[in-house]
Amino acid sequence: MSGTSSVGQGSVYEAGDQRNSKNSEINEAERYKEGKPNSHKANDSKDERSIANKLAREEKRQNEPEAQSQEAKESKKDPTLPARNHGNEPSKGAKIDAELQAEEEAELKKKGKA
Repeated sequence: MSGTSSVGQGSVYEAGDQRNSKNSEINEAERYKEGKPNSHKANDSKDERSIANKLAREEKRQNEPEAQSQEAKESKKDPTLPARNHGNEPSKGAKIDAELQAEEEAELKKKGKA
């Protein structure tokens, strides 16, 4: 077909742009380590991993601790801290949470001394 076209140069239609990998390269690759990092996303509906592989991954994830950002860790200590760090006034809910947290700490200290 490429010889009958009258548009463009003949070199555009040649198969020189498509290259197959050599058989020696294919045989050298280890099948297990062949995949790229982050090539499988857990929520990807088009991912073709088997159900057994998905279940095995979920089992591993249950044993892993969840990574938390520094901001999330700080917000557990002081609910108003994230807003103040960003230069904003804390929300009403954050202020109430801080008050409740202070009351609970005071009550625990009181019970600990009694």
